[in-house]
Amino acid sequence: MPPTLTLKSGAAWADAWQRCLTAAPEAFRDDRVLNLWNTAWQADGRALPAVSPVDGTPVAGPPRLDRATARHAVRAALDQHRAWRHVPLPERRARVAATLDALAEHRDLLALLLVWEIGKPWRLARADVDRAVDGVRWYADGIDTMLEGRAPLDGPVSNIASWNYPMSVLVHALLVQALAGNAVVAKTPTDGGVACLTLATALAAREGIPVTLVSGSGGELSEALVRAPEIGCVSFVGGRDTGAAVATAVADLGKRHILEQEGLNTWGVWNFSDWGTLGATIPKLFDYGKQRCTAYPRFVVQRGLFDAFLAAYLPAVRTLRTGHPLAVEHPDDPYPALDFGPVINAAKAKELDDQVTEAIDRGAVPLHRGTPADARFLPGQDTSAYVQPVTLLHPPRSSPLHHAEPFGPVDTIVLVDTEAELLAAMNASNGALVATLSTDERATFDRLAPHIRAFKVGHGVPRSRGDRDELFGGFGASWRGAFVGGELLVRAVTRGPAGERLPGNFPDRRLTS
Repeated sequence: MPPTLTLKSGAAWADAWQRCLTAAPEAFRDDRVLNLWNTAWQADGRALPAVSPVDGTPVAGPPRLDRATARHAVRAALDQHRAWRHVPLPERRARVAATLDALAEHRDLLALLLVWEIGKPWRLARADVDRAVDGVRWYADGIDTMLEGRAPLDGPVSNIASWNYPMSVLVHALLVQALAGNAVVAKTPTDGGVACLTLATALAAREGIPVTLVSGSGGELSEALVRAPEIGCVSFVGGRDTGAAVATAVADLGKRHILEQEGLNTWGVWNFSDWGTLGATIPKLFDYGKQRCTAYPRFVVQRGLFDAFLAAYLPAVRTLRTGHPLAVEHPDDPYPALDFGPVINAAKAKELDDQVTEAIDRGAVPLHRGTPADARFLPGQDTSAYVQPVTLLHPPRSSPLHHAEPFGPVDTIVLVDTEAELLAAMNASNGALVATLSTDERATFDRLAPHIRAFKVGHGVPRSRGDRDELFGGFGASWRGAFVGGELLVRAVTRGPAGERLPGNFPDRRLTS
């Protein structure tokens, strides 16, 4: 019998919440978080109830503003922007550095909030915080050169991001944008991360960073956060449906924009034999239950290699460790080492389960299915947001699993016989952020890789979003607007010489340098 598990000592949501009240009393009340606008924390908006995907524990929900209040917040952000853009760079850098020191001091609390709010295992939650801090320090060290001949935008940068990387994507972007001389506005993701973002924002605001943090539905706030004339740039990370609406709005207005959208990232296997390396990589691809924009949910495999592929793949997926991210055998044990915990909520778990069931009913072949008995849970806990790993062969074309990113621990495999079929299957979603081709011959990779419609293509290794000096963007519908990464992130949120053409994916051009 497996041991009976208990919650790690000091890691309850109530413990995390009390630490927030102590660390940033200006931003938290006994029962809710506040919005930050016009340089003050505001007890406005309608606070929605929310539960943790980890075990259904009630957590703080987003205090949703109405459209009129959001407009007031954006107008106030413009006033902040007009003052901040004239603050000398050394002072901006000092304030950002002080913010980074504060984030590092509260690293473990920020990570614990990520565990409860979005279900990240401890190792990945801490890594999210560390990437934010280390990444912004890299920009602070080199910002002088990056800003030569450039100036802040005419208005603040508006940030709308998905819930999965509150620190290493959203907070990272906010601080770099502010370092470059812009005031920043951010909307908290509806599905999770509000307390983590509130704490991080409070630490930044204390150091004088001109940040606005508001909550609300995208439909209610889009006029203020996307269409408002005060906004100098829109930065969006999320799905294609919402991204398309944002893209239409910014195109109509001629507004600077950075729109990172999803795509079906694929891993091709062709004339390949290094199965040991591939098998060792498979579990890493399940980090955070593949709830990442650079996850690989599709394998496209040469039919003649399918038996060897399965011999490497199946033992690897059977090693995956899932369950409650805070469940331990003894209260003082270290945090458990898990590959992933829950998906973002019970509704997403049901959606994935329904898609898998429908795909099998229509002809997909189940190759692997984990069971709850394989997972680590507390006695009697709510497990409605958990999805055990699933692998399907040949999802039907009518299934969303055939052409779209599942954003959960569901792998699909497609078999092909020719190089043309390989490329067609790897390009199923009209553009992706990353792809990988495992093939023994470098010449084969060099010949096929240019025809894979992904922004980054790895030779037998996974590619990631990347920061610092690595360019990042997307092909096709996976990206619209300016590219980012390294100096390009700074260029995307500043004005350069007259007539400058930013690298990016635009309706009339695609530039990479």
